[in-house]
Amino acid sequence: MTKVLVATEKPFAPAAVDQIKKIADQAGFIVMMLEKYTNQADLLTVVEEADAMIVRSDKVDAAVLDAAKHLKIVVRAGAGYDNVDLEAATAHNVVVMNTPGQNSNAVAELAIGMMIFNARNGFNGKAGSELKDKKLGIHAYGNVGKRVADLARGFGMEIFAYDPFIPRETIEADGVVCVDSVEELYRNSNYVSLHIPANEQTKQSVNYSLLSSMLSPAILVNTARKEVVNETDLMKVMEERPDFSYLSDIKPDNAAELEEKFPGRCFFTPKKMGAQTAEANLNAGVAAIRQIVAFINDGDTTFQVNK
Repeated sequence: MTKVLVATEKPFAPAAVDQIKKIADQAGFIVMMLEKYTNQADLLTVVEEADAMIVRSDKVDAAVLDAAKHLKIVVRAGAGYDNVDLEAATAHNVVVMNTPGQNSNAVAELAIGMMIFNARNGFNGKAGSELKDKKLGIHAYGNVGKRVADLARGFGMEIFAYDPFIPRETIEADGVVCVDSVEELYRNSNYVSLHIPANEQTKQSVNYSLLSSMLSPAILVNTARKEVVNETDLMKVMEERPDFSYLSDIKPDNAAELEEKFPGRCFFTPKKMGAQTAEANLNAGVAAIRQIVAFINDGDTTFQVNK
């Protein structure tokens, strides 16, 4: 009988766990729960029995894969999957999947919410500004970027997007201006919303040249990964430009220094909050177990990311 391990240091909501168990039971699978664990040794012990595994931001590295003698599939409940060692998984013949689109609305609403919070000076009682007629650049037009555009359109923002992997006609069909380069995106934007993954091509790529070219006022919104922003360059731009703000749901390594030097011009959520809604939590968990059932029973690899 297939054993599915749900290993979540940050647990799913009870409603999501109930649905995961219900779908697994209907498929004849057994669910093993490991929640709020603080020691990787606990994970290494229980993963030995697992045929399949659902994680959130939990690390699935070579040590975990070495211990998982029966593991066939790992599903990361969410879009990003940099917490899973894809190379090691492939070497162990383990399929890795994500659940794209399940958290998109939650992340997009957070991005827009942080823009409003910043525009209204953190609701401190002083006059702020409006999003209407401001120029928004969307850096990567995937599921989240597209949803940000949908929401921003309702605020009357002028929207630009850059994504070399999305056809121009797809972007323009949404009423979004498709620009030809990342440089063009930044120099035409008051707001830039980041949705790029963290990989060898993107890490540290949001640099001084891009940030310093933004229109005034300039607001960088990061609901992606902290590694994509060059924090030294960010600091330099914020020192040179009093009109520049940084908003993120991933605290940068220099968060304390930024907050001390630029009060009111940076905001960081206490932890990564993009997918922290009841709806996203449920959607991602349900998608993960359904993908496992489809893979085990039918060999469906639609969402495989380590091909």
